Amino acid sequence: MSDIFIPAVIDVEASGFGLGSYPIEVGVALPDGKTHCFLIKPEPRWTHWDPKAEQAHGISREILASRGKSPYQVADSLNELLAGQTLYSDAWGYDNTWIALLFDAAELPQTFRVAQLQGLFQEAHYDLWNPAYTRLQRELGISRHRASSDAYLIQQTFIQTSLAVKGRR
Repeated sequence: MSDIFIPAVIDVEASGFGLGSYPIEVGVALPDGKTHCFLIKPEPRWTHWDPKAEQAHGISREILASRGKSPYQVADSLNELLAGQTLYSDAWGYDNTWIALLFDAAELPQTFRVAQLQGLFQEAHYDLWNPAYTRLQRELGISRHRASSDAYLIQQTFIQTSLAVKGRR
């Protein structure tokens, strides 16, 4: 696999899907396959909560209150872990907005960049993506919708589809 690019991938779970939502969990999958996950204790002014989002990711307000870290702690940890790197997101519009909100609340500069995963795609990736994603989800036994698991699954799907695209040449 050393002849294909293995991206660092970031995924964010949030309190909801629209206006007023905020990040509650950040997960990353690094090129070496290691994953990291950070639960975020909401700021007092972050009040929006969508039960449908909670149903999707399974993270309750109680879990965040008891196990979450402050936005400052999470942003600082992300900066330390990811400084100077570009991470890729399959939902860049959402994830980039939530990461910006996290760093704004933490009052810290962000020392890494978030880019759109689809910017790495060749046309063939699009046809291969969904079948590969579904197969890998089953093979890897990833049933929960959580940030680090999702980041790892996205990364592995990119690797598999890239190998398949390369094999077509």
